[in-house]
Amino acid sequence: MSLTPEQLERYARHIMLRELGGPGQQRLLNAHVAIVGLGALGGPAALNLAAAGVGKLTLIDDDDVSLSNLQRQTLFRTGDVGRPKTEIALRELVALNADCKVVVRNERLTTGNATDLASDADCILDGTDSFSSRYAINEAAHALGIPMVSGAVGRWSAQVSVFRSGETRGQPLADRLPCYRCFVSEPPETEETCEAVGVVGPLTGMIGSRLALEAIKEITGAGESIAGKVWLFDGLSGDTRTVKLRPDPHCPVCGD
Repeated sequence: MSLTPEQLERYARHIMLRELGGPGQQRLLNAHVAIVGLGALGGPAALNLAAAGVGKLTLIDDDDVSLSNLQRQTLFRTGDVGRPKTEIALRELVALNADCKVVVRNERLTTGNATDLASDADCILDGTDSFSSRYAINEAAHALGIPMVSGAVGRWSAQVSVFRSGETRGQPLADRLPCYRCFVSEPPETEETCEAVGVVGPLTGMIGSRLALEAIKEITGAGESIAGKVWLFDGLSGDTRTVKLRPDPHCPVCGD
């Protein structure tokens, strides 16, 4: 597939990058990313991926816009309160870039439908705030052999990671990549959601954009994948650190 004159102009700043170029942009245009959750993380991630020229986005969310969302969920406006998030996202993303085909699924992802919802995706992006949803996304990504790009925020801190356990399924333990369940084997007794503990608004936009960046890297092969690691950020101090993760041989998803 060759790029049209309009695409050459639209994506010129990507094409100039040695790590992307024309071939990388074509991979983006041919790619399909499933985004679970269109809130504080999924919203900015969707905007960045659409702008980058990802050819297809499947948006999975069953929530309506609420007034309390607007402090941090910049995809929505005051007049959108009470309307489905998928409806607003479809409107905004199509207006942003007609190259991006947007499919909306106004339903909640579960262990029963996760694999079907992401069946032909090249990557699945986790923008949720519940461990049950992340576990379901992780199982689907592992079964399908596609990357799971995941982020979490709370108060002033955040984390980003990529899980590619499905690609190393069946290999010796030393050669495997961990899945999300290796990282968080059991949910905590009390889930510290943004609703429960609060979150500073700009942090969510920053992490949502980072999720889009990692998805672009996974699709194009640019740079170094952070699979097998978790990146941690403290918004109050500005400090960051990266921690290596190891596969759990007793993991119920990817273990022996």
